[in-house]
Amino acid sequence: MIDQQHHGPQKLALVNGQIVLPDKIVTGQALVIAGAKIEGLASPTELGSDIPRLDVGGRTITPGLIDIHTHGALGHNFNEATPEAFELITAEQARRGVTSLLATTMTAPIAELVTCLEFASRWMQESHNGAQVAGVHIEGPYFAVEQAGAQDPANIRRPNDGTVDRLLEHHQTIKIMSYAPELPGALELTERLHALGIVPAAGHSSARDSDVQAAMARGLRHIIHIWSAQSTTVRQGPYRKPGLLEASLTFDGLTVEMIADNKHLPPTLMKLAYKCLGPDRLCAISDATNGAGLPDGTHFRMGDLEYDVHDGVGMMLDRSAFAGSTTLLNQMIPVLTEAAGIPLIEAVRMVTLTPARVIGLEAAKGSLAAGKDADIAIFNPDFSAWRTMIGGRWVYCQQDNANEPH
Repeated sequence: MIDQQHHGPQKLALVNGQIVLPDKIVTGQALVIAGAKIEGLASPTELGSDIPRLDVGGRTITPGLIDIHTHGALGHNFNEATPEAFELITAEQARRGVTSLLATTMTAPIAELVTCLEFASRWMQESHNGAQVAGVHIEGPYFAVEQAGAQDPANIRRPNDGTVDRLLEHHQTIKIMSYAPELPGALELTERLHALGIVPAAGHSSARDSDVQAAMARGLRHIIHIWSAQSTTVRQGPYRKPGLLEASLTFDGLTVEMIADNKHLPPTLMKLAYKCLGPDRLCAISDATNGAGLPDGTHFRMGDLEYDVHDGVGMMLDRSAFAGSTTLLNQMIPVLTEAAGIPLIEAVRMVTLTPARVIGLEAAKGSLAAGKDADIAIFNPDFSAWRTMIGGRWVYCQQDNANEPH
């Protein structure tokens, strides 16, 4: 293996792979990495004899996956704000081909969320081996109680209760904040987030489409986990009033998340979202919680509530709602292609370039373009990760030493 601590323009060529670009799959070319950056594609016959080559054995080479909504794995979550939790979760994500993520919090007391923001800020300034934490996604606590889902209703608040200031003191660490746009103070919150460069996102909401339009006029531009904890059309007398779901599917100017674990949504609904939004506005997210990577029957806690892994998904014990997914992003790619019928090129875009654009990282990440960070995933046919590279450094290698660079 090449020196993992190299500094400077040492090169490596990945050969004999299916290279997934935003608009096509390239074979017969080498992907050349120079130090921490992607240099570009080249014909293997034109490579200098001094450039080490790694034969990937026909596997699929993609940009590193980017998960902008993921809470935890292996019994831990980011609310814990400890080195153990962050190390375990980010290492597991890297093992799945995820190279960047947003540490996503769950509804909790404000002091706990502030502690998480403070810890994440320190973590992001240090060097670590797992998936990079690109910022924090604050999911809640400003939600509609009736759309709480698995969020702890005891900690749900309103945006006009004076607590927002404590969170926004850490605005440089926050990439997304999701909230119910119909609540008192939500429009003012939208304006503040937009001005600070934080993505305002709607979710866990009983909004009508008019509430969404009002928030969009103030800067709302993202919707979390479509169909999950979303209001839909209701009748008021003879009149039908669309909800957040219909707004998500209809209004231009919104990017939308979808949990593509084949549990939260059946194939028909995933196909509908794709048909309405397309791969450049619809991104897949894991919404993985503590149960990710744990077997069926395992119980886990998030805050004061207990859940379990049941039928391959996180569940509340009374089976009244899902409690996040237990599927990480790499295993959602086969769901997108096989269950939802989405072409592989577009499915990969939905877990790389599209989420990168949502959080403003597309200049450096999300595709295998020359000059971008060498964040790369190499997948086996079943989309288990064979190798994961972050910034030109291997952070995960499957136990298979047959194809070392030569």
